[in-house]
Amino acid sequence: MNNGWDSSAAAWVADMGDQGDFPRAYVLDDPMIARVRASGAETALDLGCGEGRFSRIMQCHGLKVTGVDPTPALLDVAAARDTKSAYVRGRAEAVPMISGSVDLVVSYLSLIDMEDLETVYDEVIRVLRPGGRFLIANLSSFATAVPEGDLTGGWLRGDRNANQPFGCDNYNQERSYWIGWRGIRVRNFHRPMQGYMAPLLQRGLTLTHFEEPVPSEGPPDKVATFRRAPMFVVMEWQKPG
Repeated sequence: MNNGWDSSAAAWVADMGDQGDFPRAYVLDDPMIARVRASGAETALDLGCGEGRFSRIMQCHGLKVTGVDPTPALLDVAAARDTKSAYVRGRAEAVPMISGSVDLVVSYLSLIDMEDLETVYDEVIRVLRPGGRFLIANLSSFATAVPEGDLTGGWLRGDRNANQPFGCDNYNQERSYWIGWRGIRVRNFHRPMQGYMAPLLQRGLTLTHFEEPVPSEGPPDKVATFRRAPMFVVMEWQKPG
């Protein structure tokens, strides 16, 4: 399936740089790192690791990390920047790891790229040890229910005029869309929140943390924009022990 990542890899690496973009550096990193540390995990799978940025962060906090991603060019960058973690080509729908092998599975803004969420969840549960945690950072479903014509604008990066409203339309209709900026063009998926949460509840996982983080520091104009609407969610789920 063409999702745009092979052709967008170089532009993505350039856009992220070493520190990541504003949402990662100023909105999501702190709550995600806090949950990683609170989990007590020793081993982690970074599912859809991309160029390995959050894998490196977890490795620096003492975890043994395996990053899995289907895009060879991104894996090459990840492996070059981090020789202590393992980076493996694979899809989230068929994770190349043995069952019950990790304490923690992390999906850091990667579920929006995945079409077959039911199979992805089955794989997450399979590779987690009993009592293991599934930590998710994702775009809010309000943010992905973008109206047609708003898909390549600056709504998510905080470039929007302070007086311009955010669009949200057809919230309950699951769908895919293409979004692009600065040489990147990738396919994302919109689902209502129940589309993410109900299948995990049905599989017997327990929701142990839910948060809609907002920035507390950074450029004032972007802080103000990212505090206007619920753009991200952080969720932690636990596999039965």
